[in-house]
Amino acid sequence: MLSYQHIYHAGNLADVQKHTLLAWALSYLTQKDKPLSYVETHAGRGLYRLDSDEALKTGEAAAGIERVQREDWFEANHPLARAISTTQARFGEAYYPGSPVIAANLLRPQDSLHVAELHPQEHAALARALTSGNAKVYKQDGYELAQSLLPPTPRRGMVLIDPSYEMKSEYAQLPGIISKLHRKWNVGVIALWYPILTDNRHLQMSAELKKMHLPRILQHEVMFSAARQGHGMIGSGMFVVNAPFGLDEEATRLSQLFENL
Repeated sequence: MLSYQHIYHAGNLADVQKHTLLAWALSYLTQKDKPLSYVETHAGRGLYRLDSDEALKTGEAAAGIERVQREDWFEANHPLARAISTTQARFGEAYYPGSPVIAANLLRPQDSLHVAELHPQEHAALARALTSGNAKVYKQDGYELAQSLLPPTPRRGMVLIDPSYEMKSEYAQLPGIISKLHRKWNVGVIALWYPILTDNRHLQMSAELKKMHLPRILQHEVMFSAARQGHGMIGSGMFVVNAPFGLDEEATRLSQLFENL
């Protein structure tokens, strides 16, 4: 479970989908004066150099965020564009923010940020990337962290579940995990990212999630060409419980952009 390192895939088309919806949701939630909590179960290192040997080896960022920026998918005031701009102003033009840094860039001083990462090197890098006083970085199993924190203080907020899916059993476990988290925190936004692979192994998980009749569901999927020959991922999905108002419209806009790739 500790072999996955996202630097090879940072900024790919799956990140574009996931990070667009995440940034939009957090921007919406921060429109109210009330503080909120953000929890992330599988945070990675949080900050990625897209000119690194690892990123250049796969070329996924070039086909992902670098392409969509050239094609002007996002106006300057779009939440994801703002998060990227803030990251690059601080660290340099080659850097791309992962989801915990996107959250840190969009949240306010009164908000709380809790992120978990077990991989030793990734955890150390994440701790260096998140230095704000309202951020707490845990070297802990992310599911255990979410179970222990929810319902969080402040009670408003969002949890992002974004595992590596290195173990096929994770697909079968996730509906039960989400059900437990929702029972503990019925007002929270719960967002699950999942890959769409050529063998469609996500379908059973998706069917189980739909059976649970959770409130205000948004399920959004986009398809794209494999990053290279033999690469199994051909799409990206987000399943959101208690989806913020208007997130479906942003998802529809994003679908249209992906269809024109």
